[in-house]
Amino acid sequence: MLALLALAGCGTAEPGAGAGAGGVRAEALCPSKAPRYGEVPQARPTVTADAPRPPGTPTPVPSGTGTVRDGVRITRTYAGAIDEDGACRSSSLTAEFEVTNPSAHDMTYTVLFDAKGYTGASRVVGPVGPGKTVHGRVAMSRGYGDTAGGTSVSLLSVRSIPSAEAPAPGGPCPASGVRVYADEGDAAMGLRVVGLHLVNCGKEPYAVDGRPELEIIDAEHARVEGVKILPSAEVAQLGGPADVARPLTLQPGERALSGIVWRNTVQAVGGAVNAPYLRVRAKAGAAPVMVTPELDLGTTGRLGVEAWRKQG
Repeated sequence: MLALLALAGCGTAEPGAGAGAGGVRAEALCPSKAPRYGEVPQARPTVTADAPRPPGTPTPVPSGTGTVRDGVRITRTYAGAIDEDGACRSSSLTAEFEVTNPSAHDMTYTVLFDAKGYTGASRVVGPVGPGKTVHGRVAMSRGYGDTAGGTSVSLLSVRSIPSAEAPAPGGPCPASGVRVYADEGDAAMGLRVVGLHLVNCGKEPYAVDGRPELEIIDAEHARVEGVKILPSAEVAQLGGPADVARPLTLQPGERALSGIVWRNTVQAVGGAVNAPYLRVRAKAGAAPVMVTPELDLGTTGRLGVEAWRKQG
């Protein structure tokens, strides 16, 4: 199901000069029926992805500015946005988009949007069925102290994973009885560290032995060969508890933490490995979960992984 989108566009926008190459001139006016920011709205608007189109005239989508990428296309842009309380924020920007899945199975997409002078936004869309197209809407606010650079919206990044392997940090417990997901990670001085989390959300004890099993997956969803997956201490000393692989049993409600570590050192021309995805199995034979750590391994050819250890 397409995620709920909280903002709808308002105001009008027209083609014109003064917004930069490929941009538009947008009038910062709310429609007469929309309360201004600070007023008490008379009725709460519908905010689902298939809500009526926002008022105002759609702007043409500028060409050659990143409006089509990996199955995602920005179809319309609007000046302004109506927030969850029905108030029109004329300094915001709204874009409508569509996602088309060319693969043979359900996919879930994470899309990053950007526009000069605005805060940017991220949307998770899915599952999208094979050959299907879904539509959505995203709104961006003016950054504090920023001057908007027109209404040209671009796609910074598009990532897609099989919906059956999507991580589930919240919501109903997966059929496997455990959740596996990655955190935002940390990067400093060329060293990257991303945590892998395991939660027993089921009703039975869950046993693991040692380290999670990993597969590195490239942007075309093919397995990356030639990278050694090693105990973390062979890549970097992270401090904290000793990284010792041992059997571990999680009772219902208990958690465990592992992690991946790598360096993005480039020691030769060519051959650098950049792979956005990592397929994770909590143990041998477990259901796979695909996370998106954006691996930039340089030419090191090594990825370290910590053993599972209990949290809390």
